[in-house]
Amino acid sequence: MQIVNHGVQKELMQNMRNVAYEFFKLPIKEKDKYAMLSNDIHGYGHAYVVSEDQTLDWTDTLFLLIYPNRFRKLQFWPRTPLEFKEITEAYSSEVKRVGDELLSSLSVIMGLEKHVLVGLHKEVLQGLRVNYYPPCNTPEEVLGLSPHSDSSTITLLMQDDDVPGLEIRHEGNWVPVTPIPNALVVNVGDVIEIWSNGKYKSVEHRAVTNKNKRRTSYATFLFPRDDVEVEPFDHMIDAQNLKMYQKVRYGDYLRQSLKRKMEGKAHTDVAKIKELVIEE
Repeated sequence: MQIVNHGVQKELMQNMRNVAYEFFKLPIKEKDKYAMLSNDIHGYGHAYVVSEDQTLDWTDTLFLLIYPNRFRKLQFWPRTPLEFKEITEAYSSEVKRVGDELLSSLSVIMGLEKHVLVGLHKEVLQGLRVNYYPPCNTPEEVLGLSPHSDSSTITLLMQDDDVPGLEIRHEGNWVPVTPIPNALVVNVGDVIEIWSNGKYKSVEHRAVTNKNKRRTSYATFLFPRDDVEVEPFDHMIDAQNLKMYQKVRYGDYLRQSLKRKMEGKAHTDVAKIKELVIEE
């Protein structure tokens, strides 16, 4: 879904776009000062690289863990432009407020008390991934971001208002998500799918490239701590809705998904209960 009237000021959203663009147009030597380490996801680089012969997506990425503050790795936060940190903190604080409201609403929708989903996280972690898609001369030959679902609980995405690129899979087809000015796109993530025993499915999506225009997207992920165990709620299971997912430790689930190339929702198989095959 896309949400409007969320209270995040238009000026702040535009400021976030501006500082991100200023960073991505820096020379590669400057951006590489914040390069991701091989065993980490913080910083600048290219996510989901699992082999040397892999065809890479047409995107540059900057990933920062925002909340809780103690988990930040400030050595990966760009110091150019100078106002990057201040604006990123202000934007992320506002998106956190919206995210908390959404989690409370989803908790009620799923038949729980308002506070339950937030409580099940122990504390909600929040990360920001800025995806920069340069113009591409052959957009039909490469994807900006391969098909995948988010490993998060929910994701809030700010798009550019005038450059489409996000597509979701619906009934076997790819459907473009036309940007609504100053709206936030909300994706259901894998954690909600598991908790709801598959009733609310994480959305498979991708990004396509553009021949003439650059595009940037700003994905805020809300997700549990590593040690949180996730499994379907009892009230989501009955004779007609058998338990589809086993209990998984979230940190293990997340790392399994990061170790593989994005291939739709194949990574969710690690949480699914395997059917028993009895041979006679």
